[in-house]
Amino acid sequence: MFRKILSAATIAMPLVIGASASAMAEGPKGEAVRVRGTIVEFGANALKVKTREGQTVDLALADNWMVSSVAKASLSDIKPGDYVGIASLPKKDGGDGALEVLIFPPSLKGAGEGSFGWDLQPNSTMTNGSVADAVKAVDGRTVTVSYHGKEKKIAVPDGTPVVTFAPATQADLMPEAVVFVSGEKDSGGTITAQRVVVGTNGVVPPM
Repeated sequence: MFRKILSAATIAMPLVIGASASAMAEGPKGEAVRVRGTIVEFGANALKVKTREGQTVDLALADNWMVSSVAKASLSDIKPGDYVGIASLPKKDGGDGALEVLIFPPSLKGAGEGSFGWDLQPNSTMTNGSVADAVKAVDGRTVTVSYHGKEKKIAVPDGTPVVTFAPATQADLMPEAVVFVSGEKDSGGTITAQRVVVGTNGVVPPM
């Protein structure tokens, strides 16, 4: 269902927010930064965010900054061959357990492919790849993600947030709205936001 409402142009805007973890790991102009929190204030060229750590940060908005939201999806939407980004943590009994799942449209298959360190939680990783299989398991679904000739099996327990990208406008950047922001910090400490994902309709960015 979600694929019907998303065009390639719409999705292309927030592409590297969830898909290109490698690009975020090494920004071309400065240190890559991800900010998670709620909006305090939004202006024409700036965004003030209270982070999940309790700090308030001022973000400059790049000339070509972009905004999008996320829409709720479900595990049943995941099929072999789909391209996904899954944040996960190592499980005590072995393997990885998903923290969230992002399903990409077919037009973005291959974007940001790989498995990289992620800062959603300590020791978490982001794995972007094609679904080799999606098998129903006792604790939900186990998804095998293929990337660069490698495979990673990730358990997706029931209740794990599963989302896809959706359109948004600047009007959605209201105080108290939950946001995920990717940007770059320069040598002087100024953070310039390149992309903002904002929660709408009760669905918040889980990445």
